[in-house]
Amino acid sequence: MANGVKNPADEATLSFKDKMSYTDYLGLDAILTAQHPLSDAHDEMLFIVQHQASEVWLRLAIYELNAARDLIAQNETRPAFKMLTRVARIFEQLNSAWDVLRTMTPSEYTQFRDALGHSSGFQSHQYRLVEYLVGNRNHTMLKPHEHRGDLHQALVEELAKPSLYDVVLRHLAQQGFAVPSEVLERDVSVKLPHNDGVQGVWKQIYQDPQEHWLAYELAEKLVDFEDYFRRWRFNHVTTVERIIGNKKGTGGTGGVSYLQSMLKVELFPELWSVRTVL
Repeated sequence: MANGVKNPADEATLSFKDKMSYTDYLGLDAILTAQHPLSDAHDEMLFIVQHQASEVWLRLAIYELNAARDLIAQNETRPAFKMLTRVARIFEQLNSAWDVLRTMTPSEYTQFRDALGHSSGFQSHQYRLVEYLVGNRNHTMLKPHEHRGDLHQALVEELAKPSLYDVVLRHLAQQGFAVPSEVLERDVSVKLPHNDGVQGVWKQIYQDPQEHWLAYELAEKLVDFEDYFRRWRFNHVTTVERIIGNKKGTGGTGGVSYLQSMLKVELFPELWSVRTVL
């Protein structure tokens, strides 16, 4: 205490010899020593940190999407709304990460690109798990994970479960909506193609939101998530084009052309097409 004024630190815990500290709780020793640049290029650290941080956010997105799916399967939609909103905001955060990476110029990336070998973002098993979890189930993309039995098995196990979109449609059927039987009884391991009957269900909901408010709000939560997810994909394309132009990707894909093709993929197609028929 000086001049009668109490120092806020006087009451703070300052010794952590036998106590859990901030570093201990967050496991920061492991996290902050996980960056291992393979070149002397200054910007490789940026590249590594941006992608590692994105993977941590994807970890949380998977956690929230799984929880939301479980709740909707139990017809507990209200708590799931909070989780779906959080996932949308996670992808908003991921969008901002591209802004940081875009501070790197093509010449700066060239200085360490060879160090990446054949590693590429499309090999992210967490990104693939997000896609499988929500319903975009492309079996071809299992192959990049065959060298890691644990990751491959996790993706295979996800394909055996109903996707988030499947669970939503089953929930609507339980609420009395006429979801087609071929949708409810389909092989859930493959992506659901656009279905006019499902579009009809969403049309009924959107034409009378006051009567079907919970279903209407659920629809908008899904659209909100896919909106941010699409923006993330688009920002990925523009970032890659800004840095490498039309060169092939390190993983052997067409680079920008491959990413542009992904922009056409819809996670919840009927929720977008219904807007045309309202």
